[in-house]
Amino acid sequence: MKIVRFLLFPLAILYGWITSIRNVLYNLNFFSSSSFEIPVIAVGNLSVGGTGKTPQIEYLVQLLQDTYKVAILSRGYKRKTKRYILLNNTHTAIEVGDEPLQFFKKFPKVFVAVDANRTKGIQQLLVDVNPDVILLDDAFQHRRVKASFYILLTKFNDLYTDDFLLPTGNLRESRRGSNRANVIVVTKCPENMSEEEQEKLVKKIKPNSKQHVFFSSILYSPQINGFKQLQLNELKGYKILLITGIANPGSLLNFFKKNKYDFEHIKYPDHHNFTEKEIATIKARFQGIKDSDKILLTTEKDYMRLSSKIEELCYLEITNQFLGLNAGEFDRVIKSHCNTNF
Repeated sequence: MKIVRFLLFPLAILYGWITSIRNVLYNLNFFSSSSFEIPVIAVGNLSVGGTGKTPQIEYLVQLLQDTYKVAILSRGYKRKTKRYILLNNTHTAIEVGDEPLQFFKKFPKVFVAVDANRTKGIQQLLVDVNPDVILLDDAFQHRRVKASFYILLTKFNDLYTDDFLLPTGNLRESRRGSNRANVIVVTKCPENMSEEEQEKLVKKIKPNSKQHVFFSSILYSPQINGFKQLQLNELKGYKILLITGIANPGSLLNFFKKNKYDFEHIKYPDHHNFTEKEIATIKARFQGIKDSDKILLTTEKDYMRLSSKIEELCYLEITNQFLGLNAGEFDRVIKSHCNTNF
């Protein structure tokens, strides 16, 4: 696979030229971008794959929802519909996407909409609910909207500074695109990451003079929810069948291995739409486990797509926590931006 990617290097150079020209034309206002009078915070990355956008959006919701009327706009990746939809209790993951449905079910005070055309989506949200703040999910490359604030995510063990353009690497655009970010968050860091390690990464990232760099790690919920409820530490007494359909389950698998959970893992592609045959296979694998204390477990995002098809399913939530002595500075920066632009 690495050899194939290396052979595709000329295509990566061509792709880099195309994306760079596109960005230059937007920067010169040759292509128009729409801006809005309320705070619009875009969360995204330079690379394909999971960098922790969903827990970052949820962190922002928790931070802002008690002070502002918050709306989330997503494209609704892999949904079967194409139109603008403001989510309500009748919608399913097939119609609106798993992540938007997760946001909607988790935060009843927040308005959630999907639209591939973010400009029209924002305009319609302003008509429908008139929010104070809009959070754009996975919108760092969506240049048709000029967000008021950009949060760029990059994974601890896969920094964009170490990557290369598609198809040789995993970058959606040149590393220079990071200059659009107001804040850079290094995600999925070890919880015990030292200040010295953080300083080394800051030097590697080389933020510009206006950028803040923060570090975050994944925190797993102490409780399992779904078909049954139990404490996370009780999992050690269970035989676990773990189902994932996320971009990078590595952090979750490392967590399970570190805690010496007894588990089998079935991996599917990110945002996978499960077929009837695959559902039958999962059920058969679970029924084949002879232990009486067994649990069929998945991620919260996958639960949005699977819970209506598998009754016995449980899920594990994750949250985002910031690290270091200046962790609270992230909250201050976001709140200051919203207060200034409100």
